[in-house]
Amino acid sequence: MANIKSAEKRVRQTATRTLRNKSAKTRVKNARKSAQEAVKAGDKSAPVKIASLSSAADKAANRGVIHKNKANRIKARIARDAKAK
Repeated sequence: MANIKSAEKRVRQTATRTLRNKSAKTRVKNARKSAQEAVKAGDKSAPVKIASLSSAADKAANRGVIHKNKANRIKARIARDAKAK
């Protein structure tokens, strides 16, 4: 455990940021899973779910949770799969 005041603060900040990042990553994962299932099943709700995935990925990238290229790669793959169906 940290003994210095600034180190204790860093521990608190890291814990807060970890929760925030975990939430954003989970949001992207769930949106991706939902969009993939919709595309695979040919649901009419697929475009809405793809838009939701794009939004979640872009927000995570803007906040630095995931890399910008990763967000673009996620969006490109789901768009490619949707176009193939």
